[in-house]
Amino acid sequence: MEPGQLALLKAVLEQRLAELARHDGAELPAGPRDLAVQEVETSPADKATVRLLNDLALEAAGHHVAQLRTIRQALARIDEGSYGECEECGNPIGFSRLQARPEARLCIACQTRAEKR
Repeated sequence: MEPGQLALLKAVLEQRLAELARHDGAELPAGPRDLAVQEVETSPADKATVRLLNDLALEAAGHHVAQLRTIRQALARIDEGSYGECEECGNPIGFSRLQARPEARLCIACQTRAEKR
């Protein structure tokens, strides 16, 4: 990969990390004690709705944390010099794939095999 391409992808990753960090914990619950909607004595249907909303908020928080981790790992691979290499087969990951998914760890062939499992 050319240095200009690597610099472009690093800038994209850093921008995504900054955007996610800016929203880190702002509206996401930290855990079950910090629920989005507090459960009160109401009808069973209302309780089900409250549980659903809280489950969705916790799932969003988990997704947010996973995205942060994935982007930080990609930036660490850039610093180590292993960025752009497939973690499974060792072949280069195509630049067009990295443009679409700069955090990609697998080449298209290995990603396809992983998705079929």
